[in-house]
Amino acid sequence: MKIVLATRNPGKIAELRRILAGFEILGLEEFPSIGEIAETGVTFEANALLKAHAVAQGSGLPAVADDSGLCVDVLNGMPGVFSARWAGRHGDDRANLDLLLAQVADVPAGALSAHFTCVAALALPSGESRVVEGVLPGHLVTTPRGANGFGYDPIFVPDGEERTTAELPPEEKDAISHRGRAFRALAPVVRELLGS
Repeated sequence: MKIVLATRNPGKIAELRRILAGFEILGLEEFPSIGEIAETGVTFEANALLKAHAVAQGSGLPAVADDSGLCVDVLNGMPGVFSARWAGRHGDDRANLDLLLAQVADVPAGALSAHFTCVAALALPSGESRVVEGVLPGHLVTTPRGANGFGYDPIFVPDGEERTTAELPPEEKDAISHRGRAFRALAPVVRELLGS
């Protein structure tokens, strides 16, 4: 059974292949007619569903999509769904990180609780869909540390850890990450709907 993951990111594709062993996972590079899908939703769930449905319709195959971000409690859950474009330009990790650090500069360390959230959606060409969520709780530090990861990883420390997610080796981060948790939660849903 083939499933299309709504990404061109080889790391995400490899991760889902490991989690959904027994299914053939394809990326968007196999479907050049499916262009970029604008994330116009204002929730993680809306964006994940928007991408999954668009890819399921465009490919004629079951599709999995996710949307994720960092939610900082003292900022009322922001940057949240806007995490990748918090500073105005999509994917400018350094600007996003710098802006967030400026916004929490006067916040006491004990009040910097935060969590990463990932919502993963499965959509079938019939229009049927299911959604799951993965959350990684933790807190922020105000001095970036570590060279692994991307985005807000250098300032996020998961609960039970002293290292930032950018200081964790990739296999350790994958084992606890919000995306890994969401994809693992999606695995039984995929098997229920598609068999295997």
